[in-house]
Amino acid sequence: MKMRRVVVTGIGTINPLGNSIEEYFDNLERGISGAAPITHFDPEKFKTKFACEVKNYEPTAHFDRKDVRKYDLFTQYALVAEEQAMKDSGLDLEQVDKDMSGVIWASGIGGLETFYQEVKNYVEGGFTPRYSPFFIPKMIADIVAGYLSMKYGFRGPNYCTVSACASSNHAFIDAMTHIRLGKADIMIAGGSEAAVNPPGVGGFNSMQALSTRNDDPQTASRPFDVDRDGFVIGEGAGALILEEYEHAKARGAKIYAELAGGGMSADAYHFTAPHPEGLGAKKSMHDALDDAGITPEEVDYVNTHGTSTPVGDIAELNGILATFGEHTYDMNISSTKSMTGHLLGAAGAIEALAGIMAIQRGVIPPTINNFNLDPQIDPKLNLTLNKAQKRDVKYVLSNSFGFGGHNSSVILKKI
Repeated sequence: MKMRRVVVTGIGTINPLGNSIEEYFDNLERGISGAAPITHFDPEKFKTKFACEVKNYEPTAHFDRKDVRKYDLFTQYALVAEEQAMKDSGLDLEQVDKDMSGVIWASGIGGLETFYQEVKNYVEGGFTPRYSPFFIPKMIADIVAGYLSMKYGFRGPNYCTVSACASSNHAFIDAMTHIRLGKADIMIAGGSEAAVNPPGVGGFNSMQALSTRNDDPQTASRPFDVDRDGFVIGEGAGALILEEYEHAKARGAKIYAELAGGGMSADAYHFTAPHPEGLGAKKSMHDALDDAGITPEEVDYVNTHGTSTPVGDIAELNGILATFGEHTYDMNISSTKSMTGHLLGAAGAIEALAGIMAIQRGVIPPTINNFNLDPQIDPKLNLTLNKAQKRDVKYVLSNSFGFGGHNSSVILKKI
């Protein structure tokens, strides 16, 4: 069976580096950090007092007050990013076959803020069971896909992928598969997260997963640096409009890139730690290359999961070296989480956008905050340290890995 091709025809985002694609791409290229002291709540009692928050966001600039009451912040971010992407795509919704159009949206956690506030109100109210009727629909992770289907009348495939920090890449792979197999012509795909709140920060603090560099938040996310001490939690959303290639060509759509392949695997090793040799990561990347029908030598840039954790960064680089061999030294590698922080279930979404930026602008976004390279890392690797680099990019591989040993890799192609 000949697979249909899948292309990206619309993009949108709201994240710690910008509330639009242009702002995001410009700040990525400039190597700007999105980290700052937490403003969403008083973090004084927490080990970590900073995060990569979305800046200058006012819900009522996007939604009426009635809808703000119905939407958790992760849903709001999703709807903002998706609306940008839909507008960017130029799709005429009057001409779209709604039965052949669907939505797959990712979130690793969903409405954590809503859950926290409702339980807090219950406890502070003397355990009186007075919950909001919006509690459950605000909290559940699949609600974004539902809202988007209702917004556009899309009756095709519709669900949420939940695989911790691998969630968005899984959404892209699933959406791509539906289009390839002729089950859909158009898919909205992406991810959103809003976990900068007491349970989000407190929970990751208790695992010792977050950086505690409170004296200098902007340099706290430092992948591959010998002094890295954990990730910086972030929030936001990224959205892609995926479309069958001939369908996009027929309507004269702008095409950003082709979604050429995807790979998925499990570490089958530990509930939070990656396999130290990167075996699951290696399989995910190998399968993505195989799915795209390309050799390792054709990849120009790898956007790593690169969270800035002591174990994770080394394990991923081990997997990359095992996958690409000597070609590893000819590629650019970088971690954009050094700038955006870690958006958990939305990480893969904004990192796919970073890959599109590399293809469109011919610029590799840097790994900032690298002051002393970890001596366990081969210094001959081009980790694009501290400054963006110019390069003609044809193929990008983007990795996302999640707690539970979930691995996902996608390949974007210049077209």
